[in-house]
Amino acid sequence: MFLSALCHSAYADQPRLPDIVVYLADDLSAADLALYGGTSIRTPAIDQLAAEGMVFDQAFVASPSCAVSRAALLTGLMPARNGAEENHSYPNEDVLRLPTILNDLDYQTAAFGKVAHLRSAPDYHFDVIDLRQHIPELRKTVKTFLEERTDPRPLALFVGVSDPHVPWPSESTVDPQSITMPPQLLDTPRTRVQRSRYLQEVKDLDAYLAELRELTNKHLSDDAVFLFSSDHGSQFPFGKWTLYDEGIRVPLIVAQSGRIQAGTRTDAMVSWVDILPTLIDIAGGKVPNHLDGRSFAKVLRGETDSHRERIFTTHSGDLLMNVYLSRSVRTDRYKLIWNP
Repeated sequence: MFLSALCHSAYADQPRLPDIVVYLADDLSAADLALYGGTSIRTPAIDQLAAEGMVFDQAFVASPSCAVSRAALLTGLMPARNGAEENHSYPNEDVLRLPTILNDLDYQTAAFGKVAHLRSAPDYHFDVIDLRQHIPELRKTVKTFLEERTDPRPLALFVGVSDPHVPWPSESTVDPQSITMPPQLLDTPRTRVQRSRYLQEVKDLDAYLAELRELTNKHLSDDAVFLFSSDHGSQFPFGKWTLYDEGIRVPLIVAQSGRIQAGTRTDAMVSWVDILPTLIDIAGGKVPNHLDGRSFAKVLRGETDSHRERIFTTHSGDLLMNVYLSRSVRTDRYKLIWNP
């Protein structure tokens, strides 16, 4: 009863709410995509999604480690408030989670691959869950699910690939000598080979994005919302596990035919904790007051070109290695990183 009152639809007279698709990469820095200035590889599917939707140039995660970032996404709360502060830790049991809210809005929820982190995934109570996260597996499981699905409710589909997380097993077609090396990395033959393997997996996740969009265009509503992002930056120095931009600035693209103007970009600063309230807003629900996240639906609708005045980001290690604290705050002009 509480959730029903909390998430009562503001659009109850609408015949059907839009389907929602969230596609997540694993360890992908925004700067490595051509869309954000990268020059080493082409990503045609990501570019096509951008041409059909809105690109966020200042999207940041709440924390640059997998479990913590994903917990913030799925709870709309900063790590200190949801309980998942160190990597491989999970939210407190009493914390409200996105699938429960969407279920109460009469959505079917499904998660394939790495959406929540590892063994915590069942605790989020998706209606359908499959933890296989490699693209060849996802290619089969997601396709079968969409083709055989009979649930009449609108669908909130979350798909998370393991790419481009280490160990980069794909055979790389990227010439190490053709790569433009980021200035923060040592330019050595070994680093170039590692970068080529990483970039190959970026190409792989881009190719699967094209397949996923073809599937969802076929099986879901014409006005489906499609969101693409990454849980944090790449696993190179000054990236993952740090609060430099390579670690916390991620790609974010949102498309919805007829609702979001195609081919637009915004400098509005948004956090990953803002995604949950935005999806609730799109789904016609009332955003809970206790969340740290704020809906950026008005940005998507073109009603405003600003969102947050400041972004907070935290890192608390993993209790095993990378045992150090970092905190950061940024505005549109300044950034402070505190490493006590």
